[in-house]
Amino acid sequence: MGIILVTLTLLGVVLTTIVTAVFQRFRSTPIVKANNSEISFLLLLSLKLCFLCSLVFIGQPSVWTCRLRQAAFGVSFVLCLSCLLVKSIVVLLAFHANAPGSRALKRFGLSQQRIMILCTTAPQIILCAGCILGAPPYPFKNPNYQASTGKIVVECKEPWPPGFYLVLGYIGLLAFICLILAFLGRKLPDTFNEAKLITFSMLIFWAVWISFIPAYVSSPGKFTVAVEVFAILASSFGLLLCIFVPKCYIILLRPQRNIKKGMTGTYLT
Repeated sequence: MGIILVTLTLLGVVLTTIVTAVFQRFRSTPIVKANNSEISFLLLLSLKLCFLCSLVFIGQPSVWTCRLRQAAFGVSFVLCLSCLLVKSIVVLLAFHANAPGSRALKRFGLSQQRIMILCTTAPQIILCAGCILGAPPYPFKNPNYQASTGKIVVECKEPWPPGFYLVLGYIGLLAFICLILAFLGRKLPDTFNEAKLITFSMLIFWAVWISFIPAYVSSPGKFTVAVEVFAILASSFGLLLCIFVPKCYIILLRPQRNIKKGMTGTYLT
């Protein structure tokens, strides 16, 4: 099981790196420049961190892995969702502005986008830091699991379980807001409307994590960790494939569609 999960993790990291290389190579094209190319690269970086954070869950727990795993998971996904939230807002402002370059769009420029990502990520960082400092998880030898076989399972003990659900709840809040904003912009006219891709990716994200909660609660021992790692990988692959694969398809195989006159909206470089 560990080998399979590690293989899927490395596959996700490799695919994210390839997409990043493609975007860097075609950085000056309209699709990459749409809705701020800097946010796209930050989103790819956060997706890579989402894949990598699953490695902390695999293997025998130690003091540092127990403390790092939930914080790495929570911050990585919030950073990813913050980028998607900014992208959704930019799409709505670009299409609902009275004219190109309107004040509404100018007021939400590159600096404002950076500040919003920072402000939406900071609460999760503070929450995770508080959980680690106030009630740090630690390795725990559980003799009750499979007691009939004489096995003792080493697992991470959460002294304050509500902390994990607060981390998960904040991720769900950002995902819900992002889904609503992207849904509102899904039918806006455009040859390549990114809001449609964000909407679909958020639906997959919600489906994965809604299924995760009952599976997580009911899974015993090491399967609890396996369920969480699977949810992390499934949602990360969903975001990567839904948002970036269609763009790479147009960049590499349909370059005639990757022209500015075929797309509407404002491009922020």
